[in-house]
Amino acid sequence: MAVQLSRRVDFPMIDSAQIAYFPRIYDLAHRFFEECWEPMCGTPYPVLLLERKVGFPVVHIETDFVTPLRYGDTVHATVWLSEVGSKSCTWAYQFHNQRNELVWTSSQVTVCVDMESLSPIEIPDDIRAGLIQHTPEGQQ
Repeated sequence: MAVQLSRRVDFPMIDSAQIAYFPRIYDLAHRFFEECWEPMCGTPYPVLLLERKVGFPVVHIETDFVTPLRYGDTVHATVWLSEVGSKSCTWAYQFHNQRNELVWTSSQVTVCVDMESLSPIEIPDDIRAGLIQHTPEGQQ
């Protein structure tokens, strides 16, 4: 099942065209990514990074910007995993505004790494089990 999260578009996200500047949308996506770990895997992302020394940096992104986000909009994010491999996984994002208009979609591949060496490692079994529950196959 997908995780649903919401956040308001703040003024620092806006550019001179009065819409959310695209790098700020990626920053917003990363904030949602971090928030997903507890509902998906029962572990806050800071615990994963700082205590377990496991991280998931992005290595590939595909994105479509559909409708601009504006100051004061509320972004409703839907986040799920489209694929979970042995060392990597693919995150799917859909952002809608408060009028339920699709504003942004993205597919982002992350690789599981040891935070001390930054070398790829197998996704730990407990984390893998949580992630799989948020794939279309895991919902069946």
